[in-house]
Amino acid sequence: MMKIILDSQAFNYQKYGGVSRYYTEIFSILSKKDNLEIITPWFYTRNIYYKESVLYNKTQKQNTFFLELLSKLGISIRKKSKKLNYSRTINRLNSKDAFDVFVPTYYDPYFLDLINGKPFVLTVYDMIHELFPEYFSDADELKKNKLLLIEKAAKIIAVSQNTKKDILTLYPHIDESKIEVIYHGTSIKVNENAEADLPENYILYVGSRSDYKNFKFLADSIKVLLKNNPNLFLVCAGGGKFDKEEIEFIKSLDLEKQILQLDFKEHELGYFYKKAKCFVFPSLYEGFGIPVLESMACECPVVLGNHSSFSEVAGNAGVYFDVNSKDDLRNKIQSLLENEALRIEFSLKGIEQIKRFTWENAAQQCLDLYKKSVQIN
Repeated sequence: MMKIILDSQAFNYQKYGGVSRYYTEIFSILSKKDNLEIITPWFYTRNIYYKESVLYNKTQKQNTFFLELLSKLGISIRKKSKKLNYSRTINRLNSKDAFDVFVPTYYDPYFLDLINGKPFVLTVYDMIHELFPEYFSDADELKKNKLLLIEKAAKIIAVSQNTKKDILTLYPHIDESKIEVIYHGTSIKVNENAEADLPENYILYVGSRSDYKNFKFLADSIKVLLKNNPNLFLVCAGGGKFDKEEIEFIKSLDLEKQILQLDFKEHELGYFYKKAKCFVFPSLYEGFGIPVLESMACECPVVLGNHSSFSEVAGNAGVYFDVNSKDDLRNKIQSLLENEALRIEFSLKGIEQIKRFTWENAAQQCLDLYKKSVQIN
């Protein structure tokens, strides 16, 4: 029987998020396969995906009850649980119980001296810290740790051909043969009974609005469309409430009533996509772009930049714009708003395109690579 240890790094920090979603989906599928044991030697996680998965074991459930009771009593548990998770993982690596492959979920190299020559397989999600270090206060430390793990990993999973290309461009000494591209899947569903209070006509933006996500570029690009149509809205789903700077920016556009920030429950997100006239993803860079898959899966036309990994994911189902042209972005959105037949055409293309991306395929490809890492070690 093959034994794989999955560490807790991403799950220490994310309640939701793409990285923790990725590992939960992959390892939930792998846990059901014969002759394979998935080991998650953690004490606690607040991660919603994990807690709703088959990976969530009895001991972790008991620990969760205890720690969340302490939290209700005003006792902070975040740092304590992180330390306990690292401690449990280190104890498992130091124990006599055998394992075959170690899978770190982020870039902390704490385990390197503990795996005793056993292989580890690293997933690289993007090279954003290397390409846009000005946006990240921890860029130097993270880049150093990531490169160390890239160099020492038995195998590397890149989430797109674009990410693989970026790795090899930035670090040409890395052996290309140890990098394999494995695409994400999506499990999003449309809940028609969702009770989200949405306007009738809206353009959708999802998630973080940080610098490289290019939210202000989008808002500035479509200000004319919004002002010419007071019944049209830009809905920003998630990403936190608008901060002071964003509020001032939206005021400067005179669009406080038409640019909205709405939170959502996990089961409501598909409904946000489904009811939108289109979804716009103006990001300057993504390793993959999970929201692109989500949008297509929910039959929502997607407008996205003509760069990065986007063409790999959206194929001919994407409406592409020049990332240096606000006019082009506005015109592409306007063409969808004014032409229902065009929206339907791209929705249908998205339904076909999404068939290429399944978590089942991704899980099998990951398992095949884990087996290869054992053979070459």
